[in-house]
Amino acid sequence: MAFPRARVFGACLIAGLAATAARADGPLVQANDPYFKSADEQLRAVMNRHANTRRAKNIILFVGDGMGVTTITAGRIYGGQKAGQDGVSHKLTFETLPYAALSRTYSHDSQVTDSAPSAAAMNTGVKSRNGTINVDSNVHENDCAASLGRHVTTLAEMAEIAGMSTGAVTTTRITHATPAAVYAHTAGRDWESDADMKAEDMARGCVDIARQLVEMRYGDGLEVAMGGGREQFLPEGTPDPEYPKKTGARKDGLNLIDAWQRRYGDRSAFIWNQRELQLLNTARVDHLLALFEPSHMQFEADRVRDPAGEPSLAEMTFRAISILERNPKGFFLMVEGGRIDHAHHGGNAIRALEDTVAFDEAVKAALAVTDPRDTLIVVTADHSHTLMMAGYPSRDNLILGLADREDGSPALANDGKPYTTLSYANGPGAVEEGHPRADLSNVDTTALNFRQQALVPTRSETHGGEDVAIFASGPWAHLFQGVVDENYTFHVMNHAGAIEERAKTAIRAGGMHRR
Repeated sequence: MAFPRARVFGACLIAGLAATAARADGPLVQANDPYFKSADEQLRAVMNRHANTRRAKNIILFVGDGMGVTTITAGRIYGGQKAGQDGVSHKLTFETLPYAALSRTYSHDSQVTDSAPSAAAMNTGVKSRNGTINVDSNVHENDCAASLGRHVTTLAEMAEIAGMSTGAVTTTRITHATPAAVYAHTAGRDWESDADMKAEDMARGCVDIARQLVEMRYGDGLEVAMGGGREQFLPEGTPDPEYPKKTGARKDGLNLIDAWQRRYGDRSAFIWNQRELQLLNTARVDHLLALFEPSHMQFEADRVRDPAGEPSLAEMTFRAISILERNPKGFFLMVEGGRIDHAHHGGNAIRALEDTVAFDEAVKAALAVTDPRDTLIVVTADHSHTLMMAGYPSRDNLILGLADREDGSPALANDGKPYTTLSYANGPGAVEEGHPRADLSNVDTTALNFRQQALVPTRSETHGGEDVAIFASGPWAHLFQGVVDENYTFHVMNHAGAIEERAKTAIRAGGMHRR
């Protein structure tokens, strides 16, 4: 008589477990396997977590611009290999944060967002159109008239009303899209100075981003603004302090650096090089404007060669916190690793990974000087890029090297030529139609200026549209779970710090003003 299949399977399973127990004194022969033990330890750590539901005194939002999941994976391996460790088992600091989620980054009008509406979503809680910053979804890019009266309130503005300190730190121009989303409202993300605007738009009342930073009327404005972008603050003809042959870009004759110092007086500082930052007595500075380049700051890989010296993102983060943390009411700080994005646009993975590791060092610096009991730290990206990781490279193969086979020889494509583990779906590394793909056999693919090959030829590699990761620790960090829209990040930060409630209380008390 035939047994039902389930009964046969059950009998075999019992027999197998009995044999296993005889061999290993337990049902799991893999119990001492290092992978098994590591995952079991991780499970126990997760089970022992307790949600922190205290009000967040401080909130730090880290944005790795363009830091998609592939960039995180490649950056993890690169960082580990650079440190002489096993790259694949290495972890970036922010990967050790206890809570995580996926963020859907689409903008109101596009499957693939640019940095302006994505940064605005995280700072305001609403999605908007590509090219716009902190205006609602009715406003089209560069439509000044439509933007008037359609500004949406940022977390930093509410924090200022509530009496908190605020800051923005970036490796891009401080007037670039992501940092601008902390303090500015504009229909045109490129309106960084008046030189970028039409006269008729300025006559309508639209104001350039640099002026909005210096003239911010919520509370007493940002306490810390650090990054590049001196040319947006200096008038035409005014020599740059680091490169005398370069001058400011402003056409209205305003020197906004002087205006910043006039506004804040003796307790303010303007600095433009690494040594000045290192010598800065942060206990005596309430408002800091630090502009380290006429345009964007150097890539991390090039920073050592800067003529005047540039601080790392970690050093800027540490200094910013040392100013902001003096406020007993707490602070909100946005920190951007902005040049990850720029390296990807150039199809240059090594610079992107170097900046990813530098960004991670900034997270580590913040964790070292803050208390997870009262500080919410959120680490995420505004969008992804088209970076891909392909082939079957061996575990120890260089992440920037050629994909290899089991015997260590290069893996070959159908054209008989090797290919790199990392490549792009589009970008300047692509081959134009009618030309053969370059043979990389004798090419140093780890060189600083090497461009990974790409599939579709474009002048600049584009953003990617897939979800990005969110990592978090501190009060209410457990609210980051599952798959969420990008603007959800604002709502968690707002709830964690009770920012809106505190701002309303301050307004009712007449203690803070709004423009």
